[in-house]
Amino acid sequence: MSTTTQQKRSGGLRELGKMFGGGQSSGRQVGILGALVVIVVIFQIATGGLTLDPTNLINLVNQNAYVLILAIGMVMVIIAGHIDLSVGSVAAFTGIIVATSMNSWNLPWPLAILLGLVIGALIGAWQGWWVAYVGVPAFIVTLAGMLIFRGGNQFIGNSATVPVPDAFTIIGGGFLPDFGPDIGYSNPTLLLGLAVAVVIVIQEIRVRRTQTRMGSEKAPLWVSIVKIVILLGIVVYATLLFAGGRIGTSFPVSGIILGVLVLVYSFVTRNTTFGRHIYAVGGNWHAAELSGVKTKRINFFVMMNMSVLASLAGMIAVARSVASGPGDGVGWELDAIAAVFIGGAAVSGGIGTIVGSIVGGLVIAVLNNGLQLLGVGVDRVQIIKGLVLLLAVGIDVYSKRQGRPTLRGLLRRNRKNPSPGDQNAVPIERPSVAPTGSAEETSRSQSTTPN
Repeated sequence: MSTTTQQKRSGGLRELGKMFGGGQSSGRQVGILGALVVIVVIFQIATGGLTLDPTNLINLVNQNAYVLILAIGMVMVIIAGHIDLSVGSVAAFTGIIVATSMNSWNLPWPLAILLGLVIGALIGAWQGWWVAYVGVPAFIVTLAGMLIFRGGNQFIGNSATVPVPDAFTIIGGGFLPDFGPDIGYSNPTLLLGLAVAVVIVIQEIRVRRTQTRMGSEKAPLWVSIVKIVILLGIVVYATLLFAGGRIGTSFPVSGIILGVLVLVYSFVTRNTTFGRHIYAVGGNWHAAELSGVKTKRINFFVMMNMSVLASLAGMIAVARSVASGPGDGVGWELDAIAAVFIGGAAVSGGIGTIVGSIVGGLVIAVLNNGLQLLGVGVDRVQIIKGLVLLLAVGIDVYSKRQGRPTLRGLLRRNRKNPSPGDQNAVPIERPSVAPTGSAEETSRSQSTTPN
């Protein structure tokens, strides 16, 4: 087989591997998507069809939208080589202020939402300043923030529950308003599914046209067809499920907010200079600085963005529960971090995707939901979630230490036992990089130390 033929064949498989993860996709990210499908199928059988029941799916989105929103911001923080332990407390702190502003100050709910986002930005700027310009490691800064804003939540709310008006609850427990004739399905959900399907087709056509115009290598036509068929099948099936819920329900508003954020942040991280700089800082902060990347500014905005999303997640959770209380946000940071690592992010930074983190969050959500449907106790649910996280990260670390190829790399091999004379079968020599100092010397927090 010629080198050109092999490159064409592997290029098609490579494009299939990128389908759900872009240029940062890895075998583990594709594998976790398959694991999600397997988990759904297992629970669908074990629960007698309750897992994919329309009502259960709608509740699944409403119950986990805030965690998935947190995962979007957390993956950017982890890609940059940091961690944020304060997101749950920031969400609770913002939630109690927003609830109090509407309940006691009679602030209209749209202005209350704006107030919450401003508070999140201020908190993020405060923590980002300590991380980026003072040089305190993000772990310490956000650990302090977790304590500060948890105490602030209890101080402002007097450790009591503060209700919110009904109009505010739409962002956390509302649905698309129904209209049109009664056909047995939610009309707005059907239209939303149709719009998503059209966008998928148009986007694939635009990508191929752009590749042709620029003269760059593009995947074979069959790859695009398979990609479109798979995605359209998923969209159609999901649309019918969400549109077939009980009367008065449709696709949740919180799910639409989540979908918009996924699209926006996926574009930012994959197609903008700012997004590429986040990966550069997390991959090798010193090389990024030498290349002219303003690492302090990147770290500052990554931390601030996380707090803004935490505030939004907190408001959505308060809207769903119709009140803000002292128990809000407890353990949220752990769920968000787990979603990111299960979704394929690297512990050392520099690797991860928005879509991968969403898939990781869905794995946790489906596990929680399925085990609850089976009547498994909360104690055992926590044990299972911990084992899943440990296994996911452990496999990744072990594979890297052994120098094993990813699933995509295995698919690209045209033979299992190549002949010694086959020049295409020569293994790639991987350089061995040894650490030059202690763990503290090689930590990502050094990238934030002022010069």
